[in-house]
Amino acid sequence: MTTAVVFGCTGAVGSQILASLLATDTFSSVKTISRRPPNAHSPKLQALEEGDISKWGGMISSLSPKPSVVFNAVGTTRAAAGGIQNQWKIDHDLCIENAKAAKEAGVKTYVFISSAGTRGFFSSYAAYSKMKVGVEDAIKELNFEHAIILRPGFILGREKPKAAFLENILENLNKLGQGIQDKLGQNQTIIGRAAVASVQKVEEGQAPSKYWVVNQADIVKLGRDEWKE
Repeated sequence: MTTAVVFGCTGAVGSQILASLLATDTFSSVKTISRRPPNAHSPKLQALEEGDISKWGGMISSLSPKPSVVFNAVGTTRAAAGGIQNQWKIDHDLCIENAKAAKEAGVKTYVFISSAGTRGFFSSYAAYSKMKVGVEDAIKELNFEHAIILRPGFILGREKPKAAFLENILENLNKLGQGIQDKLGQNQTIIGRAAVASVQKVEEGQAPSKYWVVNQADIVKLGRDEWKE
């Protein structure tokens, strides 16, 4: 049985990752590290609160049982962080620090929630894309036994949308055909399930590669079409 740790468990995707972990028998123990407790309860859940985010990574090595999988769904916005520099400290620096700490702690599989379009020509000039690319590259260089990078489109189904007008349009695209919506955005539940399902593939020896990039089509396939609790 597998022990997992979740960073970003109170966010849109992180909360769905946690819910999916608790719903499967693959994971015998699930731990979260966050500033406030998640809205979830289970006998196999241990929620650790730490207000100082610089201490998060160092907590991995002290956990018992030793985790073999870490999910990183940490993310904020420029507005919430109070500026691009503060956002960079969280979306880039903190994520890399946590990945390095996981590697040092002997974690075998590392899962990072990135974003679609970060490798495009024009997006390479955007600060947000630079953050995601920087974390992806750092994870690859750390050489985990398995690293999984999820690149969802617009995250749909959030209780508090970050771009309400645009997300509302995308939410209604399924009226024209689910396939149209799937190419642009995915529901947060599907993304969370896909993250967990990708680790299940690793556990079953079915991961397509050591460094696995899960794009939008694969997210839909893993999180909706093939998902089983």
